[in-house]
Amino acid sequence: MRIAGRQNKLSTRFHVIADIIREADYWARQGKKKTVSAIEIEKAIEGWRHRVNMLEDKIQELIDQDILMIATKGMEVGQLNGLSVYQVGGYSFGRPTKITAKTSVGRVGVINIEREANLGGRTYNKGVLILTGFLKSRYAQDRPMAMDATLGFEQSYSEVDGDSASSAEIYAILSSLSNVPLSQELAVTGSVNQHGEIQPIGGVNQKIEGFYDVCKNKGFTSTQGVIIPASNVEDLMLRQDIVDAVKNKKFHIYAVTTIDQGIELLTGVKAGKRTKTGFQKDSINDRVAKKLQSFAQKIKGFTKNK
Repeated sequence: MRIAGRQNKLSTRFHVIADIIREADYWARQGKKKTVSAIEIEKAIEGWRHRVNMLEDKIQELIDQDILMIATKGMEVGQLNGLSVYQVGGYSFGRPTKITAKTSVGRVGVINIEREANLGGRTYNKGVLILTGFLKSRYAQDRPMAMDATLGFEQSYSEVDGDSASSAEIYAILSSLSNVPLSQELAVTGSVNQHGEIQPIGGVNQKIEGFYDVCKNKGFTSTQGVIIPASNVEDLMLRQDIVDAVKNKKFHIYAVTTIDQGIELLTGVKAGKRTKTGFQKDSINDRVAKKLQSFAQKIKGFTKNK
């Protein structure tokens, strides 16, 4: 099931399964056992992982040395941890990536740094256009979107593809506009549609395990975890150490269905429902709407004076 990527599917890559069986049998024989147990299976899988995960170890080493700067504690405005999957041959693993957003008065809208640098794949670029549609539908119904927002994957120098970071990018923009900090103890994955609904993504297990390993090396706070799409819960097949950590409330997995649920988890502030007179007072949506209104007034005043 882990190889297939879903709990209701079984892989037919029998050569991979046979390799695990043979190695588990070897360890059982070494231990003078007549049967293979879960212990030998786990040892065989861990042995295979150790032989192929050199790149994973190198990236973890860079994070441990703060060469790749990943924060797992505290709060920051316009910054959070997204989750990426790396593929090396038949082995894949996840690691967090710092995503940042900066906003200002302007007319351009969302500026995709990866696209401007020719580092954005087609699916990634589509995700940015979709999140732009969401922002306009929510905040630009009675006024122009007089905003420039730059989005970037920090310390990323290769092509970025896939739309699984689109929800994280929205959170970063909302944080920058509302000036409400985001928790660095939570990492985020999930694509989004123009209605603000969180959609399923691939590689959910690798992404969770990748952030768990970073938190483990940097030191647990008992409040760290990941935010995933609720539709990916059925895909969870995590390592036993992570399952144990979740049971012991040392690490947390939050499943969300909307952008509003995610921003509340990251900020501790209510997202805010729309009322007849606007959004609920002092909510994230209210603060964002007021900031965008001030941007519109400033650009209108600037145009008149000019």
